Amino acid sequence: MDKNKVEELVNKALEENTSLFLVDLTIDIESKILVTIDGDNGVPLKECIRVSRFVEGDLDREEEDYSIEVATPDIAKPIVMKRQYVKNIGRIVSVVTAEEKYEGTLAEVNEDNIVLTWKTREPKPVGKGKVTVDKTITLTYAEIKETKVKILFS
Repeated sequence: MDKNKVEELVNKALEENTSLFLVDLTIDIESKILVTIDGDNGVPLKECIRVSRFVEGDLDREEEDYSIEVATPDIAKPIVMKRQYVKNIGRIVSVVTAEEKYEGTLAEVNEDNIVLTWKTREPKPVGKGKVTVDKTITLTYAEIKETKVKILFS
């Protein structure tokens, strides 16, 4: 199975809905095609079906036997693309760097870095007790080892 051909077909299918983008494409030794797509506003099931049928329409099962699965990213998996960061602005994320782990609201995303904000309790500068302090950190993509969106149940 030619991965480049399959990727070209997936990208052509995604051109019909520019809010969708390819996150990952793998083809195993048994010709099982696994396509992961995401969208700026989520991905309806009908879009996964449409992409799958589009790819199947241009591949010949007589030539090579294969199976195809088009899915959205698993919420427990790390963010892998800048466009996924943009999609998650305003959500609470957990970011791991080589030195530390941060958890906060993804406040800003740009070409070179992300900005996290959070509140923490710290001792008062004078006297006893604690005070709530707003914290902000800017992290470059190179510093980030892993970013996951926190799942909150309320």
